Amino acid sequence: MRLLALAILPFALTTLSACESQAEKKADAAEDQVEREAALSASAAGNAEAALGLTERQLLDANLVTQDGSELGDIAQIQRDANGGVTGFLVEIEDSKPDRFVVVPLTGLTVRSHGNDRDLQTNMSAQDLAKLPEVRLSSP
Repeated sequence: MRLLALAILPFALTTLSACESQAEKKADAAEDQVEREAALSASAAGNAEAALGLTERQLLDANLVTQDGSELGDIAQIQRDANGGVTGFLVEIEDSKPDRFVVVPLTGLTVRSHGNDRDLQTNMSAQDLAKLPEVRLSSP
């Protein structure tokens, strides 16, 4: 029986991906592109401080959290001004279906450390975050 389940798995995965709509495929491709660009940017920046005493890699590894540490979202990309200064972050809102992205300004954010992990803490609530304008990711 177990062997049969393993044999069926590739077919099931193919069937599931075939069920994904064209819009979902475009959204996934756009999100993948944002992640690739962020990783390249972090790699190029190296260990230089980007903002809030953290490197670009540390910022991209951070979550956006409330004052009590509840997770609001994942930092997907760093937003910069024309001079390269960090102005905010593209955040994927936690548990949003479909994925929803907003820009959270740098102002008012602080670093929250727990062990070796660092998150960005905001005074915003989940409701405040949900009220921010949605950022539509463009497909590559």
